[in-house]
Amino acid sequence: MELLHSGKVRDVYADGDDLILVASDRLSVYDVVLPTPIPDKGKLLTQLSLWWFEQLADVLPNHVISATDVPPQFAGRAIRCRRLEMVPVECIARGYLTGLGLKEYNRTGAVSGLAMPAGLVEASKLPAPIFTPTTKAPPGQHDEFMTFDEVVAVVGAETAEALRDITVRVYQRGAEIAADRGIIVADTKIELGWAPDGSLILADEVLTSDSSRFWPADSYEPGRVQFSFDKQYVRDWAVSTGWNKQAPAPEVPPEVVEATRARYVEVYERITGKTW
Repeated sequence: MELLHSGKVRDVYADGDDLILVASDRLSVYDVVLPTPIPDKGKLLTQLSLWWFEQLADVLPNHVISATDVPPQFAGRAIRCRRLEMVPVECIARGYLTGLGLKEYNRTGAVSGLAMPAGLVEASKLPAPIFTPTTKAPPGQHDEFMTFDEVVAVVGAETAEALRDITVRVYQRGAEIAADRGIIVADTKIELGWAPDGSLILADEVLTSDSSRFWPADSYEPGRVQFSFDKQYVRDWAVSTGWNKQAPAPEVPPEVVEATRARYVEVYERITGKTW
């Protein structure tokens, strides 16, 4: 195999005509990789993604060839997948207002150029899910919000409309399934790529604790920061240290590592119904 790319969390290898996508235990916040890994994180992300790919198969085809035909040293954390030409836009859907979306709303009254109702607060549920794409910034830089017209300028009108439709449909299906298990999906980011025939394919990871915000429904209350089953806990810890969000990031203390792992495990078990 040949290592093609080592990202913030995943490593991509070429194996003949296929790719081997390996999820590490690395954790990134604010586009910076933390020096402390989260045990089992790569396996948790991979197994949760595989579960979701099955649930979403009727919404959109995915890139998975096999979850077992992978090198033994990567067992449980790797996927053999199809080669795709990746879409140069981060596709994000939001059903609730929080994080950078809330900051953009407070600054402009809009998110990705979409005007929002007045009076929204932290964790407000939006009238309907919205497509809030961002740029794909190079390493060391931050993604920036894009308007729909800016997406059109990058990929064309037909593709932009398809990206918006697919992203919102994936979010809606995921949110419905998670809601039945007591989990709110506040927002999610998906990766899409073009197959050789030009069709759009769901790739990378989907509806994991790294790509989504998961909140327990039984304690949801707008107007305050929610308990989260995702890396928001680490984001909040990192900010509390006074870190400037630039590399190098601080070491993560053991109690934060364990609490983060516990949240990843709990949401995996609640969503899939399986014991980790």
